[in-house]
Amino acid sequence: MPASTATVPTSHASRYLQQLCKHWAHKLEVNFTPEHGEVKLPEGALATLDAGPDGLAVRVEAGDAETLERMKGVVVRHLDRFAFREAPLTFDWHDA
Repeated sequence: MPASTATVPTSHASRYLQQLCKHWAHKLEVNFTPEHGEVKLPEGALATLDAGPDGLAVRVEAGDAETLERMKGVVVRHLDRFAFREAPLTFDWHDA
């Protein structure tokens, strides 16, 4: 299963993780704590988020490369929306 990871530098990682998970919990299957979140995205994709003191670690997995790219874009757009004071956030994606 194709996957990509990125560490997003921010001192508000836990806040953004929780906002994103609460937002998506209305329509998607979501499990989260202030430090870790998992979101089952459409088309069988999965987003995993881990908050640290200096950044948010993001991992997106999908069934194929095209879906992976699309879901990465969804995650980026939503996180930027919650981080509007410091957006755009920096995502340095690496294929896993």
